[in-house]
Parts: sequence; C-alpha cells; structure tokens
Amino acid sequence: MQTLKPDEQHIICEVSCETPNREKVKELLLELVGPARLEEGCLYYDLYQKIEDPNTFYILDGWVNEKAVAEHAQHPNVARVMEVLSPLLLYAPKITLSHRVSDPS
Repeated sequence: MQTLKPDEQHIICEVSCETPNREKVKELLLELVGPARLEEGCLYYDLYQKIEDPNTFYILDGWVNEKAVAEHAQHPNVARVMEVLSPLLLYAPKITLSHRVSDPS
C-alpha cells in the first residue's frame, strides 16, 4: 500500500470556448502538456475534452508541492500560451486546487 503524500497538490483547470475556436484552443492547450511534464515537480499533466460539450476542456495535473505549482504558474511557456489562448476563451480558466485523500493504487 502506498502512503499518501500530504504536500502534493492536484489541479483541475477548466477552460471553455465557442465552437469556431475549439480546434485552436485544443492546439494551444496541447502546447502546455509536453513542457509541463518536463518541469521539476510535475507528477502528471493531461488534457481532456468534455464528451457532452466538446467546447470545454480540462487540464488535470499533479505536483509534488505548492512550490512546484507556483513555479509552473510562472513558467514562460504558460505565459506564452495564455497570451494567445485567453482571448479565445468564454471566461478565465477555472482553477481548483486539491489534495488526494484516497490511496492512488
């Protein structure tokens, strides 16, 4: 049995766009994935698209601690992508921070 790591932080980020912007938004969000996975402290970083509303995307990511989350938020790639992405969104990204309470296995 694995032990829980109380310092870990897990994020759900929701973004939504209009249909004409969907493919560009998906393309931009995918540009976040590879570089984030290479950042120190990244446990996982994945992009999902809502089945019943394909204009809504979720980034689910996990980090070893709060410092790693803060460093990710300041990463130059995030700023670069967000500069182009933000005008295409219906609203600002909704960010939910959480701690795992179940055993990951």
